[in-house]
Amino acid sequence: MSDCIFCKIAEGGIPAEIVYEDDQVVAFQDLNPQAPVHILVIPRKHIPTTNDLREEDAELMGRLHLVAKEIAMKEGIAEAGYRTVLNCNAQAGQTVFHIHLHLLGGRPMGWPPG
Repeated sequence: MSDCIFCKIAEGGIPAEIVYEDDQVVAFQDLNPQAPVHILVIPRKHIPTTNDLREEDAELMGRLHLVAKEIAMKEGIAEAGYRTVLNCNAQAGQTVFHIHLHLLGGRPMGWPPG
């Protein structure tokens, strides 16, 4: 998608602090971190929201979570705990309409979250 900032990051057109990438997934530091570790894990495939997921995206969505687990281990937050969040649409707090998983950790997380 030509006007999507996350697509541009995934393509290398916009600089970001990339912490992981493979042929399906890119992960980078959030520019407005809400925790000591706040990394966004995105598919290279443009999917606007969770509502736009299709059956064929099931494996890709699982891949996002596996990558988040790997990053949590590398960041040293896996043992203490971390949170993964997918926001869907504006009322849930989604501001970039390219599905993305927030990996948050490095501090205690409250509940309820919002």
